[in-house]
Amino acid sequence: MAVSQNENVTWLTQEAYDRLKKEYEELSGPGRIEIAKKIEAAREEGDLRENGGYHAAKDEQGKMEARIFHLRQILDSAKVGEAPRTEGVVGPGMTVTVRFDGDEEEVTFLLASREESGSPIDVYSPNSPLGSAINGKKLGEKATYTLPNGRQNTVEILEAVPYVGN
Repeated sequence: MAVSQNENVTWLTQEAYDRLKKEYEELSGPGRIEIAKKIEAAREEGDLRENGGYHAAKDEQGKMEARIFHLRQILDSAKVGEAPRTEGVVGPGMTVTVRFDGDEEEVTFLLASREESGSPIDVYSPNSPLGSAINGKKLGEKATYTLPNGRQNTVEILEAVPYVGN
């Protein structure tokens, strides 16, 4: 049920694919018409330099177009099904348990695209610094990655099993 990216393929469940396709069709059809109407209505109010409604509508249009572009990229590279998985090897679609160096607490998460919302556990992207570092690692192996603040962090792989859903 995981969504993940692997070598330019985005693995999606049928449910996730259908949800993203519906959102894309809504935004790229009726959504574009709606925002164009908002911009036109705000434009008719006069001076655009001091027209808050116009600028808000243009900002909304920019965000919507970025989302449409992102959805199109995902759908263009989508493959419905499950990513190939091997128990004990970290990869997209796996539930992974790690321990951070210097910490006794274990952390468990799903390694998948953020598009797989609604998962009962935290989702870490395979493209994130942590996800990239642990992808392909086996039980007992360690991986070091760079945090956004520039520091290095190391984790040990404790478990990697296929995600089985809710």
